[in-house]
Amino acid sequence: MGEGETMTKISIIGGTGYGGAEILRHLLVHPEVDVIRVSAADHIGEAVGDVHHSLYGQTDLVFEECTPEQAAEGADVVILGVPHRVAATLVAPLVDAGVRIVDLSGDFRLRDRAVYEKYYETVHAAPDLIGTFVYGLPELNRSAIQSARYVASPGCFATTITLALLPAARAGLLSGKKVKVVAMTGSSGSGQTPRLTTHHPLRVTNLKAYRPLFHQHTPEIVQTLADAGAPDVQLDFVPVSVPLQRGILAVAFVDVDGDLDTAAAQGLYADCFANDPLIRIPRGRLPEVNAVKGSMYVEVGGHVSDGTWVCMAALDNLVKGGAGQAIQSLNLMLGLPETLGLDSPALWP
Repeated sequence: MGEGETMTKISIIGGTGYGGAEILRHLLVHPEVDVIRVSAADHIGEAVGDVHHSLYGQTDLVFEECTPEQAAEGADVVILGVPHRVAATLVAPLVDAGVRIVDLSGDFRLRDRAVYEKYYETVHAAPDLIGTFVYGLPELNRSAIQSARYVASPGCFATTITLALLPAARAGLLSGKKVKVVAMTGSSGSGQTPRLTTHHPLRVTNLKAYRPLFHQHTPEIVQTLADAGAPDVQLDFVPVSVPLQRGILAVAFVDVDGDLDTAAAQGLYADCFANDPLIRIPRGRLPEVNAVKGSMYVEVGGHVSDGTWVCMAALDNLVKGGAGQAIQSLNLMLGLPETLGLDSPALWP
């Protein structure tokens, strides 16, 4: 920022989970923002570094118990890292406080209240605010995010699958089609509380499908692909739990005519993402999680054979699929380079 300007003040609501740890990991070293407060429902009064050990010694912040009004006091932007269904109960006071909002939950991604209530199996707590949030996928909505006051950051599966299919949608190849997708995810996407389906001793040697054809990200993906040029696409999506800590690999199957080959399909990826600094098309191999783990980068690409285009994408579910993407949108909202503080290479191995 220029001389005389102050840093943007950030307040975080919901900072004790894995998503909260990722938000803090990036914002504590961000050159243009100052995290002034972190509130949560647990670990009240404990130091951030005593809860998130990787942040030990990096900050003097402690977790506070705050009302939304208290969380917004003195802040320019409030980031919501709370679960689905909870975020919607907190937003109205934040809107009244005049702060900008970045919400990582699914409560304001969908524009159709009935669809939200079907897939999230609850009554929406703030129906009057549905449609007031910009969907925070920069590769699709960059200019809208730049002028937004409220951003709904996409889900991890939704980000991965949408980016795998975005070139096909923009090329008009999804119109009237049913796309079948299998996407595999690591355990951190289920949060930090151990459950029967996520506890490490049970997951580390297991593969398991769950919520087949009824995952809450399904309508989010359909809505986003419609915005990208495929208004009548249908999606059959099966998520699979795999023994990884981080990462998602999505594999989608699209029927195409015989004129499209792999080289042409890769060319559609290159054209689609030519101006997107965090999207990579690997040369001589297919997308993989290890190449993007711990980073904001996404690998996309695929293969065409016998009238089927296999569209793939890989990303880190906690970074580009979660907290990092929220900060990418925050950068755009603040008029900063979207990759500021986010362009570190992936971990290897």
